[in-house]
Amino acid sequence: MRMQRMMVTLILAFVLAAVLGKFMLPVLHRLKFGQNIYELAPEAHKKKQGTPTMGGLVFAAAAIAASLLMNDYSVPLWQNMLLAMLLMALGNLCIGFADDMTKIRRGKNGGLTPKQKMFFQTLLALAFSCYCYFHPQVGSAIQVPFLRVEWDLGILYIPIMMFIIVGTTNSANLLDGLDGLLSSVSAVDFAALAVLCGAASLGSLGIGCAAMCGALMGFLSRNCYPAQMFMGDTGSLALGGFVAATAFVLKMPIFIVIVGFVYLWESITVMLQVGWFKITKRKYGEGRRLFKMAPFHHHLEQCGWRETKVVTLFYVVTALLCLLGFLGSKAMF
Repeated sequence: MRMQRMMVTLILAFVLAAVLGKFMLPVLHRLKFGQNIYELAPEAHKKKQGTPTMGGLVFAAAAIAASLLMNDYSVPLWQNMLLAMLLMALGNLCIGFADDMTKIRRGKNGGLTPKQKMFFQTLLALAFSCYCYFHPQVGSAIQVPFLRVEWDLGILYIPIMMFIIVGTTNSANLLDGLDGLLSSVSAVDFAALAVLCGAASLGSLGIGCAAMCGALMGFLSRNCYPAQMFMGDTGSLALGGFVAATAFVLKMPIFIVIVGFVYLWESITVMLQVGWFKITKRKYGEGRRLFKMAPFHHHLEQCGWRETKVVTLFYVVTALLCLLGFLGSKAMF
């Protein structure tokens, strides 16, 4: 019955996202909410200038609507973890929306400053970490994959989790660089998280993950190559926030490192690129690069890979990592 409910939720979210995408596309065109392409982006991306952005509103609205319709309201509202996860995603969506709107008003690829985004993301992360810490079903203990043990972090849980939440959210933002890349990778991740929630008898959380998976699949009808619509920071920050929130309420934040390694790898390549450039500039007077371009998906593009090939590689790797994550999850055995 629990799995049937999740499947119904997935289908409902898919239909809602597909329908919303059809109606939102002309609206975004009419409002001239077009994407401003970064000046240093690969040459092939320049033709995408003006493609409607803020499509994250499509799958976010579909996922939230399906989750609320199928949610279990038998527990007190403050203990309803699905509602807390949705609020976390909604908060990040608002930050991304403000960032996208700032870019559109300025007419260039520069929205909120990094400090502004970090400030609001940190506040959200603090609020959600405290919620999990004091929640009777979550607490300060986390599961360690493969070892099948739990570590109680005590009060350190809050700052550690804040760091992971902000890092995951911004990593998702970095991954959103090719048509359908973040959407397809995240759909696979949410499918895996839904299965884990079902195995752990957390049906309410599974409904949220199934809703997000279905909504992303519906959104891909407009977002896959060649994209008719981009999700923008509105969507990427919401996705990162929801993934992090789900892992937290499952008491499996380390699980993100496995199933979400693609997110992490994108951030690592950016940090390596920036760090190596600064080190070599101090040493040789001229900065050198480890990659042709960072994040890594742009490096592969510069090596001659087609967008569709890069996207396929990333979601296949994610699917394999999810299977590996299942092996390390206590809930599956």
